[in-house]
Amino acid sequence: MDQYKLLITGGRPLRGETTVYGGKNTSVAVIPAALLCDEPCVVENLPNIEDVRVMHEMLLHLGAKVEYEPENRRMTIDPRPVQSCNVPYKFTQRMRASYYLWGALLGRAGACEVGYPGGCAIGNRPFEQHIKGFRALGAQVEDYGGMIYARGAMQGADIFFDRITVGGTINVMLAAAKANGNTTIHNAAREPHIVDLANFLNSMGGRVRGAGTDTIRIRGVQYMHGSRYSVIPDQIETGTLMIAAAATHGDVTIRGCIPTHMEALTAKLLEMGVQVTDTDDTIRVRSERPHRAVNIKTQEYPGFPTDLQQPMSAMLTCAQGDSLIIETIYENRFKHLMEMQRMGAKVRIVEQTAIIEGVGSIFGAPITATDLRAGAALVVAGLMAKGTTEIYEPGYIERGYENIEEKLRGLGADIRRESL
Repeated sequence: MDQYKLLITGGRPLRGETTVYGGKNTSVAVIPAALLCDEPCVVENLPNIEDVRVMHEMLLHLGAKVEYEPENRRMTIDPRPVQSCNVPYKFTQRMRASYYLWGALLGRAGACEVGYPGGCAIGNRPFEQHIKGFRALGAQVEDYGGMIYARGAMQGADIFFDRITVGGTINVMLAAAKANGNTTIHNAAREPHIVDLANFLNSMGGRVRGAGTDTIRIRGVQYMHGSRYSVIPDQIETGTLMIAAAATHGDVTIRGCIPTHMEALTAKLLEMGVQVTDTDDTIRVRSERPHRAVNIKTQEYPGFPTDLQQPMSAMLTCAQGDSLIIETIYENRFKHLMEMQRMGAKVRIVEQTAIIEGVGSIFGAPITATDLRAGAALVVAGLMAKGTTEIYEPGYIERGYENIEEKLRGLGADIRRESL
């Protein structure tokens, strides 16, 4: 990948219409799920992002026949030639969601040898709940040498998660989809992409009920037929665009989204004095007045998403009053605020809490992205700031946002790349 930085000259309100693409978080779960199919299947509305491209490479490595058409947002997957269950670290270190291959390969073949996941350095992401679920289903799991080795015939079971885990819920769903007997997941996560995964499994003949609640029931099936499936719009891209529109005091209509997925963010924007209106698949964000400070506590869905905490905190740096952000999901999700102090933001961080003192304005400065959503937050900050902001390491942003620069330019932003 070419080395470059992003240059943003801020102070321009975003105006106009834009459309969101398929969800990153749902795509990286649905693509591995195709390994469970006994016929070819087609996944549509995929975002053209780095994580999808890496998942494509991993399926090819396993031996699947894959036709990926990024320009058409479509991937045709024939898993029948797959013989291997080994995915080395050179692939998995490039993305966190590579761990969904654990559950998919266990569900497919009763075995997996998959490297530890990589992704963003936003804190500890323990896997003990995933492993607990696999062992409850009958797998013998070993963890050494940077690899997860698991083997065993999947047998339905009652699984009680000690804490809500999105990744663990998805992995157990994948491993149990073709298990012998019935599986019940208690204290399951409820995120929209978990519902989307369940819908995809059911479209192939799976028997998954209760997704979107804290109890998911899965009846294992022996055979899954081919399916053509379109993933849901990206909740986090939608939210990032909503925040960017509000932060720049703009007027933006976002099409192709699901407003009910955005209710936690919408409530906070309304509390800040932003106007938010929606129809079945559009959201309009308008902001004319100064923003009021608010308090935010990240929570599992349907609470405020941790993935939108960082972009939202950028907006709060210029709100009137003091804002409090409590991060309950990951412990290292405030690094972007340290970068924003170079731009004039006033922030104090005490353990998992950030106290943001609103300032009149922030100013362009050279700053560095440290993870995907931190990169999105710095883009929002650059759009708000006076002068020009230079964002280094913007490649993180490509992992989760497709053509974000073009999309923002289409709304009137002054954003461009410059080679290093």
